[in-house]
Amino acid sequence: MILAERAARLQAEAVAASAKAEAADAKAAEALISYLKLEIEKLRRQIYGSRSERKARLLEQMELELEELEATATEDELAAERAAAKTQTVRSFQRKRPSRKPFPDHLPRERVVIAAPQSCPCCGSSKLSKLGEDITETLEVVPRRWKVIQTVREKFSCRDCERITQPPAPFHVTPRGFAGPNLLAMILFEKFGQHQPLNRQSERYAREGIDLSLSTLADQVGACAAALQPLYRLIERHVLAAERLHGDDTTVPILAKGQTLKGHIWTYVRDDRPFGGRAPPAALYYASRDRRQEHPTRHLQSFSGILQADAYSGYNELYDASRAQGPITSALCWAHARRQFFKLADIAATARRDKNAATISPIALEAVKRIDALFDIERGLNGQGVNGARTLLRSGAAKFPSWRDGDQPST
Repeated sequence: MILAERAARLQAEAVAASAKAEAADAKAAEALISYLKLEIEKLRRQIYGSRSERKARLLEQMELELEELEATATEDELAAERAAAKTQTVRSFQRKRPSRKPFPDHLPRERVVIAAPQSCPCCGSSKLSKLGEDITETLEVVPRRWKVIQTVREKFSCRDCERITQPPAPFHVTPRGFAGPNLLAMILFEKFGQHQPLNRQSERYAREGIDLSLSTLADQVGACAAALQPLYRLIERHVLAAERLHGDDTTVPILAKGQTLKGHIWTYVRDDRPFGGRAPPAALYYASRDRRQEHPTRHLQSFSGILQADAYSGYNELYDASRAQGPITSALCWAHARRQFFKLADIAATARRDKNAATISPIALEAVKRIDALFDIERGLNGQGVNGARTLLRSGAAKFPSWRDGDQPST
């Protein structure tokens, strides 16, 4: 009777462990599929260039889903191992994990050596000779540690004239500042680099025992913006003094009262390295709540060189010959032009559509090939002078205009 009950219990445990292992296997497979899809999407972005903002948000969402699936799969795997350990009839499930990259070389290594045995555990002899060692690396982090720096200024009085002397007060980044430069840099990076609102930062600091209210953090951000204004003006003057600029804009959500607006970030990049220039590269950013024409007109009011940008009509006023500072020379972007041809020549996308989808355009396919050939030439021009680059580009682009106006390409 007892043996029968024990056998029934072992069988039930084996069935339960097997079910958990199958569930963990399914979730691990789902996680692996999501991981492969994520890698494929990243490779596509590297091959075909930048995608739309919607694709970028989709990629971020896939990364979040992958995080949840990986965590759930690991949890189920450990549960399956614990259930299998109670019985000898079910083999523990082992999830196939992707190979982990080695830890970066720049990280400091803390060497912990386990004490070696003083004698042989087999025969007890003390004549041991070292053959080698096995190293297991574990990634660890030092938690953030808050501290208060007390700067002491001692007062002294002169015994002869009774005058009191004291060293001057230390320099603070912000007026009457109580926050050190490292703390201010962290607050700014969390807000603008990690997109963490100040209210969330305040809540996180409170959980660590530090009371920094929202108004206090906002006051420090405003003070830092005023302190960094001279540096920003220097970058602005350096960028706008360039002979050529690359301009673009992208949407960004802006919190407003009771709603979220679709604002814009305008970027102007100076980079003379592809032309053999020695000026340091720099990027200049402006923010606006809309995409009206007045914004690029105001941003580039003092600029009169070459502007490489897309075909946004808001730039047209800058190209006007009657412009007071002189017209800006337009240099349209080959990447934007290639994007339209690529949509007509995308073999993979056409194969995914139904049978009634439009056929691949041979002209568009030829255009993509020739534009890619120009890109290959351009990659070999980086760092060369303008005259040599112009000569090679003209020789590479000589065949392109011969058919773009309607003649069929020879394939």
